[in-house]
Order: sequence, then structure tokens, then C-alpha cells
Amino acid sequence: MEIRLNDRTITTEARTLGELLASLNLNSPGVAAAVNNKLVPRTGWDTTVLAGNDAVTVIRAACGG
Repeated sequence: MEIRLNDRTITTEARTLGELLASLNLNSPGVAAAVNNKLVPRTGWDTTVLAGNDAVTVIRAACGG
């Protein structure tokens, strides 16, 4: 299926947010994710089912100033 990931269209076989982030190596500490502009707590990643055309936003925390 196709989804929007940080404003890019990608094709994925992932069924859940957790599967998507793991497949992209984005499931490390310091990562936050939202689906369709709704923040998904890390505890909900594996139960958040993705659908075609969902918009996923991933943000990584960065140190420094």
C-alpha cells in the first residue's frame, strides 16, 4: 500500500505503525510518530493499523542547540 511518510509517498507491506518503523529502522529511543496528525504513544505502535493514504509523521529528538 502507499502511505505518506514525512511528506513523501512510499510503498510498504507493513500493516502496523510498529512494523513500518521497524522496517525503516526508525523504532529507536527518541523517536515520536503520528498517524494522520494524531500522536501515537510508543505503546500503541504495534496496535495502530495503517491504511492506504495514511499520513505518517516521524520525528527524532536531537541534542544540541
